Amino acid sequence: MIRHLMRLGAVLSAAALAACTSAPPTPTAAATPARKPNFLLIVADDLGYSDLGAYGGEIATPTLDRLAQGGAQFTSFYASPFCSPTRAMLMSGTDNHLAGFGDMAELMLDVQRGKPGYEVVLNDRVVPMPQVLREAGYRTVMAGKWHLGNTEPLSPAARGFDRSYAMTMGGASHFGDQTGIFAMDPNKPIKAMYREDGKAIDIPRKGFYSSDFFSNRLIQYLQETRGDGSKPFFAYLAFTAPHWPLHAPDEDIAKYDDGRYEAGYDAIREKRLARMKQLGMIPADTAAYTGHPVWKRWRDLTPAERRSEARRMAVYAAMVDNMDRNIGRVLKHLETTGELDNTVVVFMSDNGADGNSIFDYGRTREWIRKDMDNSTAHAGREGSYIEYGPGWAQVGSTPLKLYKSFMYEGGITVPAIVWGPKAGIAPKKRTEVAHVMDIAPTIYELAGAKHPGTQWQGRSVLPIKGRSLVSFLQGRQPSVYGPNDAIGWELGGRKALRKGDWKIVQANAPWSSGGWELYNVAQDRTESRNLAAQQPQKLAELLEDWKRYVAENGVLEIPGLADRPGYSNAAKYYEDLAHEAVLPPRPRVLFGRAGQSLS
Repeated sequence: MIRHLMRLGAVLSAAALAACTSAPPTPTAAATPARKPNFLLIVADDLGYSDLGAYGGEIATPTLDRLAQGGAQFTSFYASPFCSPTRAMLMSGTDNHLAGFGDMAELMLDVQRGKPGYEVVLNDRVVPMPQVLREAGYRTVMAGKWHLGNTEPLSPAARGFDRSYAMTMGGASHFGDQTGIFAMDPNKPIKAMYREDGKAIDIPRKGFYSSDFFSNRLIQYLQETRGDGSKPFFAYLAFTAPHWPLHAPDEDIAKYDDGRYEAGYDAIREKRLARMKQLGMIPADTAAYTGHPVWKRWRDLTPAERRSEARRMAVYAAMVDNMDRNIGRVLKHLETTGELDNTVVVFMSDNGADGNSIFDYGRTREWIRKDMDNSTAHAGREGSYIEYGPGWAQVGSTPLKLYKSFMYEGGITVPAIVWGPKAGIAPKKRTEVAHVMDIAPTIYELAGAKHPGTQWQGRSVLPIKGRSLVSFLQGRQPSVYGPNDAIGWELGGRKALRKGDWKIVQANAPWSSGGWELYNVAQDRTESRNLAAQQPQKLAELLEDWKRYVAENGVLEIPGLADRPGYSNAAKYYEDLAHEAVLPPRPRVLFGRAGQSLS
């Protein structure tokens, strides 16, 4: 255990120095470790499967790489293909359709509204993790993205957090202008909603960058609630990075805007693929999925488009790098206070890399073209609004198929790490299946906390569906899910179910034929060989499991739902890229709240 902590401490010290312009805090006497373990739960937003160094990426992520080296690194960890459903499952330990997120609030249809499980808030049928842990004697703090309800009664403060600083919506500018992420009226862009301890607030106009600020506030809350150090904590750090709009400090962008990404999608993917094989993450004969034929290839882009794409990926990489350094600062704080030794760290992404576009939602494209400077020179700075598109997202998913919003492996498989030497978590790559619903029961078992079951505070509630990973993580159990255990997914009319080595998946045209596909994902993780025609009995077996999943979780199967326009179906990214790649920089403009010009 001491060796684990010494190795991690060396990296944390370096990460903290890189992240701060001031000297690190002066060490104090170590606190007596709490009887119960502390928990630090960290969620990245739209981080791709292969982005981290420990997962094959070229982005500098030394803090997370060291956590992966010293803990359990998952290669088959599943989430939802969208952010809020994953967060609902994470907080509740049950399926998103039961917890209130049968679909995304931003994409909801009238036929879904008002149906049980489609409230698009974390509903009262579940008991959130911070409430369970607070009743078990934990102090609970959070900073970052909530996305489970915008109003005060639905805020983190009302769902179990003692202290909270939350961006309650799906996304926002990463700088202090507090701009939202879409517009129904191009002259009235959305202002992002933030709440501190439940109360609506404006963020600081100057000096705000999301990852820096959320990390600072979490450290502040940990310090303010610490008391004599005897009460354990549950801390939730929910970054909005690297979710679009892609923004990063200039000095971070400069580190990656050095020409490396001008090599293009294929060159970066091949380097990641080789690194993943070298790390033992994938079999040596794995061939990466290289992208859907709907999309352009690097060779099809003009020089201006390639330069814009290289800049966008540089901004994205800068966001991931910055996030890693901020995680290092939080861990350094825990090391300084003597609490790291007794802390279990859980890290994950909420879904796969995002190759979709918000431009077709409402009148967002009009707003962006009117108010934002998306010239290549300005991309990533305040007053820009860029995405990085399907080409780079597919690189982020290496070697898996597709990305966020799809039920193929690239949309639902995410990087996940659990570190906790004192809790007996063995350092090992874990190829076995695990699911985001498993995090809550795992934390409960380690904490000695008990979920209330079916009754809580005088009302009926749902039991958890996830399974504790503790025995598995401690090496006392070979796996959590057996060959006959089925795990289902549905969102926006796209569907999947995995049972043992087998998986069925369905997507709409043009991304698929529209019918059910069958894959042996133990042998074909990139879903390149559809066996539905060759294995009709296996397909029929899994379809019966699918029917049970639908019935047990209240899934609404709506014909044509996956075909709804916009976002993942618009396929206009490269049209927008062609427009933006040749834009000249605009005169310097100061932006006020919600993107309103001040000059």
